[in-house]
Amino acid sequence: MAIESLQALVTASKNRDICDVIIESDCVDRGVTQAESLEKMRGLYAAIRRAQRGYDPKLRSASGMVGGEGEKMRAYVQRGKTICGDYIGGVIAQALEMGESNACMKCIVAAPTAGSCGVLPAVLLPYQAREGLDDDAMVRAMYIAGAIGQVVAAKASIAGAAGGCQAEIGTASAMGAAALCYLGGGDAQAVCHAAAIAIKAMLGLVCDPIAGLVEVPCVKRNAAGAVIAMSSADMALAGIRSAVPPDEVIMAMKDVGDKMDVSLRETGLGGIAGTPSGVKIADELRLAYGCLNG
Repeated sequence: MAIESLQALVTASKNRDICDVIIESDCVDRGVTQAESLEKMRGLYAAIRRAQRGYDPKLRSASGMVGGEGEKMRAYVQRGKTICGDYIGGVIAQALEMGESNACMKCIVAAPTAGSCGVLPAVLLPYQAREGLDDDAMVRAMYIAGAIGQVVAAKASIAGAAGGCQAEIGTASAMGAAALCYLGGGDAQAVCHAAAIAIKAMLGLVCDPIAGLVEVPCVKRNAAGAVIAMSSADMALAGIRSAVPPDEVIMAMKDVGDKMDVSLRETGLGGIAGTPSGVKIADELRLAYGCLNG
């Protein structure tokens, strides 16, 4: 999707549905028909649904740090005593399950990356179930999410090694917020401001995986990103706007990422990875497997 900025997207959507503009852009950019474009996006959403069904709570990652927590969250939700409520509790569970599946080498859809793969499914799947929407509606929401990710990738980064976790979970949260806002009836301006609000909430988030593995704290951050996506979408649908234009928010993300120390950009050296416990876990895994970062 050759969309250069969120403002350009808003301008092009002045008298059209934003999703139609995005689909048309995708067709032109990739030289495909609308039917071919839709077929690919339907395939991606179908893959998300398969990943949801394929979650196995018995699996553990090779390191042993990740696995089974999605099931624990669902059991907690079923007891009816969550602080967040059953719906948000289910969103958290879905985010954990998808993140665990990635860590356990199951098939997932990178959205925009494997490490942030839990956010978009966590906000879309429960919403679809609650609202009784068909897959066609969700596919349109996927286009919205994809366009946001494409602009962030072009103007900043979606890689933790380049911009920290704000570039991965932050972008995923923005994608989820925009998709939810669209499903909730938001126009192009609301959609883009939902994304901006989400990015601002995660600005400065570092990428600090223990032993360089996309496990801790990555999986649980997917849950946080999903909840932020929901709150951002609701604010935008309420008519709340980012005081700083969305494209400038993305550029602020790039600026922060560029200034971030290398120890906080996926190297497994700083942040949570650099704590005494993080270092101890990494050392133990290195002795066991002999091929980890550091």
